[in-house]
Amino acid sequence: MWRISEKGEQMKNSRISKKLVHLAIVTLTLFALAAFPMLSGARSAPVPFATSVNIVNNGSKSIRHVYVSHVSADDWSADLISGQAISPGQSLTLNNLSCDQQQAKVIGEDQDGCFLSAVVQCGSSSTWTITNSTPADCGGSGGH
Repeated sequence: MWRISEKGEQMKNSRISKKLVHLAIVTLTLFALAAFPMLSGARSAPVPFATSVNIVNNGSKSIRHVYVSHVSADDWSADLISGQAISPGQSLTLNNLSCDQQQAKVIGEDQDGCFLSAVVQCGSSSTWTITNSTPADCGGSGGH
């Protein structure tokens, strides 16, 4: 009779162990499901916009370099027209510029080393027309 009681106790312990394992699995599953949105949201990066800018040079000086930057920072990209120039009377379209905000700053450097800039909307096509009256930063001289 003692053996039957021992077997019955083993079966009871086995059922309790199975219930505890089942409870642990359910608890961990619920915890994982609750934590997943927080974890996936923390890792998602901003979706970049793609934009195109048509730079029209109606000024009298060639544009030798073009860069893109965040509007409120001087974190310029590499030269986007390396080796090319936008001569007076010419235009150049930069396609598929990637920006991670709603606006970007486009910076042009003319043949004298003066910098001209314009803010463009990201996610749409823009035209930037440069003229002789476009404000320029020529290293403290205030313009051309």
